[in-house]
Amino acid sequence: MNDVVLKLDGVEKLYNKGLAGEVHVLRGAELSLKAGEMVALVAPSGAGKSTLLHIAGLLDEADTGAVEIGGQILSGKSDRRRTRARREDIGFVYQFHHLLPEFSALENIALPQMANGVSKLDAEKRGKELLETVGVAHRAKHRPAELSGGEQQRVAFCRALANKPRILLADEPTGNLDPATSDQVFDALMTLVRETGLAALVATHNMELAARMDRVVRLENGILVDG
Repeated sequence: MNDVVLKLDGVEKLYNKGLAGEVHVLRGAELSLKAGEMVALVAPSGAGKSTLLHIAGLLDEADTGAVEIGGQILSGKSDRRRTRARREDIGFVYQFHHLLPEFSALENIALPQMANGVSKLDAEKRGKELLETVGVAHRAKHRPAELSGGEQQRVAFCRALANKPRILLADEPTGNLDPATSDQVFDALMTLVRETGLAALVATHNMELAARMDRVVRLENGILVDG
């Protein structure tokens, strides 16, 4: 059985920077991500980590190469097909939580499920289970402004996993937190990944956190290399 859920095959991305000329951000990037695997993506700022995550998450198109999810090539497909894949197969987490301020923690997790046709009762049940997993179930009824930075980010993780995606893409998910909180939040993320069996690609500058993942890939001159 092929358990590769995300594959990047020869992905290239070039930007025209005007007077600065053309900039090759990605030069034939290759990556396979398996179910249950947590991979750290490391590179200096401006090297293209976010670009790679956006392409892997079908938010942006590569100039050449292919993006496969569950064995299906989705790069180059219609906006409707790509949107469906993002909604069903991919969860996103960013450095800032982007929670909806007028809704409670639980409602922020339930709403994406309800948009996918899940009943309010079932959506809230899953939301409570996820919040329990990351240790903030007691904050379920609080709005984002009433939560600490670490609590907000843990809720963001739960929201990203609300619709049971196969892939989690995280862009500096602990970059806005102090070291102690960062460790706590990362522990929560690892717990979610291990308990759900999804594949996770996590961009980070924190080499201590990177070392705790299953493997590390580096983006060097637009190419992904192991280690």
